[in-house]
Amino acid sequence: MTSIQEALRDNLYPGRLILLARTLDGELTAGYALTGRSDSSRARRIEITEAGDAAVVPVSAQNHDALRHYIAATADERWTVYGNGEQVAEVARRLAKGLAPSGALEELSYEPDPPICTPRITAVVDRADGRAWFGAARRPEGERESADTVVVSLGKLDAGQAVLLSTYESDGKHVSTSRRHLDLSTSAPDAEPLLAEVWAALDPRFLVAATVFAPLRGVRGTIRHA
Repeated sequence: MTSIQEALRDNLYPGRLILLARTLDGELTAGYALTGRSDSSRARRIEITEAGDAAVVPVSAQNHDALRHYIAATADERWTVYGNGEQVAEVARRLAKGLAPSGALEELSYEPDPPICTPRITAVVDRADGRAWFGAARRPEGERESADTVVVSLGKLDAGQAVLLSTYESDGKHVSTSRRHLDLSTSAPDAEPLLAEVWAALDPRFLVAATVFAPLRGVRGTIRHA
């Protein structure tokens, strides 16, 4: 099976990525990472808000940009939700109203950033039993502008297994939107080495920030910045 490091080394600029892994100690561990090519995309950090959410925020005084600054991970008593944009808060609201994850992840849109039209990627984890879902809202490859949404109910992960979904596939120069999630392996014994594994595999030219946390316990975890 392809490892996390191998997959990321083959994708020099993944944009943003969501990850769910079971480390070798048996812990279910979530990850979120940011990469950026522009100065404004790199001028960001992840921090825990007073409300306990993980937010992507600017590193200096800037006007709020909804595509770059957002709640990246949030949790209530039942659900943990994380992803690459303002849809994270919307999915959390839908779940709190009683929608099932499959319904909460539907009818979202891709980002209004043509010509790339970045997908909205979102993970939902049930804190009661560890079940998880990945959702992606993408612009179709043809001429349609309406978003296509794909929701995957993930099967049980065994120790050493991981699932990763990025926004982009890129050689560092040419960028296309990622069309599928990847089933990968990890040799990380626990959360800290998992973060190190992801960090070491990302191209240092584009590194911005990354975090890992235990989604069954919430979204507070280790955060690393370039």
